Amino acid sequence: MGRLGVDLYPLQTGVGLDRVESFGKFLGGSPANVAVAAARLGRRTALVSRTGADPFGTYLRRELKGFGVDERWVGEVEEYPTPVTFCALFPPDDFPLTFYRRPKAPDLEIHPHELDLDAIRAARVFWATGTGLSAEPSRTATLAALRARSGREVTVLDLDWRPMFWADPAEARPYYREALRHATVAVGNLDECEVGTGERDPYAAARALLAAGGGSLRLAVVKQGPGGVLALAADGTSAEVPPLPVDVVNGLGAGDAFGGALVHGLLAGRDLDTILRHANAAGAIVAGRLACSSAMPYAEEIAEALATGTGTIPERPRKIPEGPGTNPENTGTIPERG
Repeated sequence: MGRLGVDLYPLQTGVGLDRVESFGKFLGGSPANVAVAAARLGRRTALVSRTGADPFGTYLRRELKGFGVDERWVGEVEEYPTPVTFCALFPPDDFPLTFYRRPKAPDLEIHPHELDLDAIRAARVFWATGTGLSAEPSRTATLAALRARSGREVTVLDLDWRPMFWADPAEARPYYREALRHATVAVGNLDECEVGTGERDPYAAARALLAAGGGSLRLAVVKQGPGGVLALAADGTSAEVPPLPVDVVNGLGAGDAFGGALVHGLLAGRDLDTILRHANAAGAIVAGRLACSSAMPYAEEIAEALATGTGTIPERPRKIPEGPGTNPENTGTIPERG
């Protein structure tokens, strides 16, 4: 549930947007990318979001279908245009974003009464983001959806801090804490953890996230970029794995690929170390590619990356499924696994 828009990535690297001459157009928005990433791994996924009533909105719904993501809960908002995000590419670690989400993004116009709470409760995984807390009515809707998940096994809050969506980090913290009380898994990088908890040291941040969850949170995942990733469970179990080397092209979609592989591993019942290694590999693969959504890896690519010790994996041709709820490999209906 959350952000959805069009990503425009330059087809030239190492130059500012003022000098870029051509762009590629892709489906974007962190929750949308996570849904695509999980679908690529064989999971049945859906997105709750909004677009404008415009051609870009039509494009995004078509893309979701093409990726095997159910878009029945992606509505239109007449008042606001579908958002567009531009990125400049300065590998390996500088990818400045320019958001066009004014006067307001449609994905922040999700109203609580519009939610299909039965479907949200029934999902084996529900993924919400901190961006959804940045404005009303999306804030109330996001918290309502999280409350409806009370007692469900995998309810993820991706801290997803974007400073341009908030007046002040202090404004975000109480809403993050409220959301954490209804989640079972929290995911964030060091900057996001610092906003959410005030802690930046990875272990201190993980412990602070678990404490903020008030007993409901069972797993805190702290992404450290070139430092790898740490996960700490409420029962004291922990795992920490290093990053997988990769020739970076665009680092922006790596966290979303990580998220899709994370929930896939949780649903599969894998141990924490295996989950993190596979999720790290998924993130590395996407960092080595231009796009986010269309670059999300298949299970065989993750296995190849782990076997070869590099995330620089040639991209497979995209296979188009027959419709929502069908196998991204185009071999039939996906089993009801998540």
